[in-house]
Amino acid sequence: MPQGEAAGRGAAQPQDQGWAWMVLLAAVVLQGLTLGFPSCIGVFFKDLQHEFQASNSQTSWFPSIIVAVLHGGGPLCSILVKWFGCRFVVMLGGLLSGLGMVSSSFCRSISQLYLTAGLITGLGSCFSFQAGVTVLGCYFVRWRTLANAVASTGVSLGFTLWPLLSQYLLDKMGWRNTFLIFGGILLNCCVCGAIMRPIQPASGSLLESAKPKEEPGSGAEEAQLSNGASPHHSTLQKHTRRTKCFQVLQKYLAFDIFCQNKGYQIYTIGVAWTMMGFALPHVYLVPYAIHNGVEEGKAALLISIIGLINIFIRPFTGLLSGHRVFTGRRIYLYSLAALLCGLSNFICIISAEFSVLILYCVILSIAMSGVGALTFQVLMDVVEMDRFSSALGLFTILESITLLIGPPLTGFLVDITSDFHYVFYNSSFFLISAALFMGLSFCALEKKNKLKEASKACLDNPSRYQYSETSTEPKTESQSPPAVQYVTSI
Repeated sequence: MPQGEAAGRGAAQPQDQGWAWMVLLAAVVLQGLTLGFPSCIGVFFKDLQHEFQASNSQTSWFPSIIVAVLHGGGPLCSILVKWFGCRFVVMLGGLLSGLGMVSSSFCRSISQLYLTAGLITGLGSCFSFQAGVTVLGCYFVRWRTLANAVASTGVSLGFTLWPLLSQYLLDKMGWRNTFLIFGGILLNCCVCGAIMRPIQPASGSLLESAKPKEEPGSGAEEAQLSNGASPHHSTLQKHTRRTKCFQVLQKYLAFDIFCQNKGYQIYTIGVAWTMMGFALPHVYLVPYAIHNGVEEGKAALLISIIGLINIFIRPFTGLLSGHRVFTGRRIYLYSLAALLCGLSNFICIISAEFSVLILYCVILSIAMSGVGALTFQVLMDVVEMDRFSSALGLFTILESITLLIGPPLTGFLVDITSDFHYVFYNSSFFLISAALFMGLSFCALEKKNKLKEASKACLDNPSRYQYSETSTEPKTESQSPPAVQYVTSI
């Protein structure tokens, strides 16, 4: 290899070394600040209710909005990353998150809190998180799987630390000053974004695969329209605009995959249904414990226990699911984890003592680790990688809709009955029914595909399943014509 070519190749590949590990550290902090932040909202649930004289349903809209926007803003984030780059979007998200929390400290009504801490902070967290994950695909090629696994531990760290910090600050200075401090903490997303300096995307990276390919003939058509050469200029121009809109929707929202790919259709519906009950314990566990006489500090500790166990269990779950035994069968592991989540909720129904709630948090955390580690791995199994980003856009939007409406509907039920047990009844219903739906549907789909392959093999090779006429003795001129024997080959 010539020296110039080797030098150019070395200069063009800064991935997997040097500054990439600083970017990974920034991604860990970023995920802790963004994805881990909603875990602390339950600590403020009772104080916000008392401050604004709001019902359970009205108060639960606040965490629902922030989580729904955090998950559903993916397509908008992808467009901004394409226009401005990952570094700018991460820093923009940090500014929005900090601005939202600072503004929320001055709110005088619960509806103002929906706009500031819900919409603005949720959108900022979405920009910072998703752009931070995208930039990891540029900085890591060989160690990309390891980098994503290490970065996801930031979520568990956030789950552990945010509730403890929230309870401490709430006891010392109230929820308004705590939200003001949180605004300053979330501005550290801008520091993480500053570390993520832009580089040339690696071959096969997320940014490179996301570059749009120009349709053949589209340039000629646009030139024809701009020159006014066509007699049907306005008609063609409208048709071109409709085509472009359809292409944008197909790129970021894969409706065609949803209609044609049965596996993606089943999985998307199943996960969306799962999320109706998955978020309920995170929102209502602390209020439920306080309602049943548990001290506020101990109640906040329950969420931290879930995060602490996640730190150790989630990487193990990721390694286990990566074993070749589970190749093509990860959906059944995901269904099993969702089923365990649903069954664990019955522990809270039995008793609300602190020791029993700790046991509940341990079992729930183990099951949650499976759900969190497998969600996107299963999606990669059911969708081709060249359409993964499009499938992810529709997937996250449908997921965010159910995350948005689940807690308020359950809060409305609690307001009517004055019984927190309905939180766990609802959560168990959605999780168990979704797990059974996905597991049984994929089992039936797998059997159907095997039957199709078998019938296709029969049509391709019909001679294998027919009678064949073969001679048992070699032909010789001196002998009489040989006897014919019929042999059935299957």
